[in-house]
Amino acid sequence: LGRPGRPCSLPGPSVPRHVFKVITLFNKGVIFASLQVLDTKDVQVFKVTVNGQDATFAFGEKHSFKGTPLEVTLPFELRRGQEAIVEISFESSPKSSALQWFTPEQTSGKKHPFLFSQCQAIHCRAIFPCQDTPAVKLTYYAEISVPKELVALMSANRDGEMPDPEDSSRKIYCFSQNVPIPCYLIALVVGALESRKIGPRTLVWAEKELVDKSAYEFAEAEAMLKTAEDLAGPYVWGQYDLLVLPPSFPYGGMENPCLTFVTPTLLAGDRSLSNVIAHEISHSWTGNLVTNKTWEHFWLNEGCTVYLERRIGGRLFGEQFRHFQALGGWRELQNTINTLGDKNPITNLIPNLNEVDPDVAYSSVPYEKGFALLFYLEQLLGGPDIFIGFLKAYVQQFAYKSVITEDWKKFLYSYFKDKVDVLDKVDWNSWFHAPGISCFLFSKLHAKESDLGSFSSADLKEMSSHQLIEFLALLLLESPLPVSHVQRMQQVYDFNAINNSEIRFRWLRLCIKAKWEEAIPLALKMATDQGRMKFTRPLFRDLYSFDKCRDLAVKIFLEHRASMHPVTSMLVGKDLQQEQ
Repeated sequence: LGRPGRPCSLPGPSVPRHVFKVITLFNKGVIFASLQVLDTKDVQVFKVTVNGQDATFAFGEKHSFKGTPLEVTLPFELRRGQEAIVEISFESSPKSSALQWFTPEQTSGKKHPFLFSQCQAIHCRAIFPCQDTPAVKLTYYAEISVPKELVALMSANRDGEMPDPEDSSRKIYCFSQNVPIPCYLIALVVGALESRKIGPRTLVWAEKELVDKSAYEFAEAEAMLKTAEDLAGPYVWGQYDLLVLPPSFPYGGMENPCLTFVTPTLLAGDRSLSNVIAHEISHSWTGNLVTNKTWEHFWLNEGCTVYLERRIGGRLFGEQFRHFQALGGWRELQNTINTLGDKNPITNLIPNLNEVDPDVAYSSVPYEKGFALLFYLEQLLGGPDIFIGFLKAYVQQFAYKSVITEDWKKFLYSYFKDKVDVLDKVDWNSWFHAPGISCFLFSKLHAKESDLGSFSSADLKEMSSHQLIEFLALLLLESPLPVSHVQRMQQVYDFNAINNSEIRFRWLRLCIKAKWEEAIPLALKMATDQGRMKFTRPLFRDLYSFDKCRDLAVKIFLEHRASMHPVTSMLVGKDLQQEQ
């Protein structure tokens, strides 16, 4: 990405961005090669050279969500073991599905523009031509030229900055990522960012208005990192920084190496939503170091990471806390299955994604069904201390590689070779290939239903944030409450005054499902003030299902669509039958 003297130049969405990229190819697999095929999506290509010689190139047929293949014909035959440097001059589109550009007015500081990328699952191709598959890993070096009052950060080590020799109003930031990663982990942010040091290897980055609040909220990061290292092995990435993005960021967090991206909806003020940080830290082992080879096996990234995240929580806050979180995850899974349908093949742990956009297939299933399988195996094979030994060995065995479920299962059998009879009793076919959750209702979560059913209104005010979230989640699984009930709950407990995003989200869903009209403006406000899809999509779906406000929900969505993240806009558009 970039090279000395010819940096990536990123001034803004209305100005052409001429970017130069270097790919080094080591042709080891075949005796002769004359063609290189790369993924692209809405990318213009101006020129391609191979080892300095001009090469011919052509675009293949455009696909609805995969983009357009770029076919480069090499100007000479490439023999086995021969190295070729392919240089591509190109420009990404202002409408790139991987990038969100903000005007100064859309930022907290209101003075400078802002840019961030989100490449998972298959959007890196919408920034530059690449082999956009998690099966391929690469290292990268980049130079990014930006206006000198702004800061550029990437999913890499920061290698310093220098004045841009071609423009005195700009500076160049240098980056290198020496651990091989899949393309979906390449990330870039540019904005008026400040940092605070919160640990020996951690800075928190955010706009000035949020940086101190963020530093307080995420102060447990080093304790979580140390616990993760104890559980899973050494942290190989060097720095672990956190970046708080604008509210439209579509996910809770994104595990970009060296620089986790997080949503500002985690800023509850009491560190109660820090489990997302434990989750992203855990990805440093499961996901980033050992990676799913295709998106069908996404549960290997996410199920293992949820398991590790909850093991960290158990170490730091007690085993009961881990079981409580597990039960909350189970509720989340039940909710997802209720929404998607228990016969929907997308609810398989290993779904068939042939001609399915991974963004459309995305749900809590790989996270929570994957976790449930690992939690079940933990209990089956001798408990948490024994099972963490397997997870650590699995990471060591497949570090720097990409794997499929069969690789994981074979290693599980070899690690527990003295317990093959126990493993043979697992209904693997149902776990992997059956929809819904009926196949594993026997997964025994230790927290008992009765523990949660005994909450009385008298002690509601004594509940922790976690308990309150769980209380509301339980109510959401039941039939809608009468309007009088939610009105009384608001009178007694004033839920509308609570700013914790997880509590507020569930409370507003309860109100809309109860058809309480006074909650409509509050739900619309939450659906549009932030863009985390976990919140925005269910809120819009509920509002759309409420006949009194269906038209209003569509109207508000269309008014806000232009300022939404491209993936959020596409998926909410599908939910509200407003596809472009």
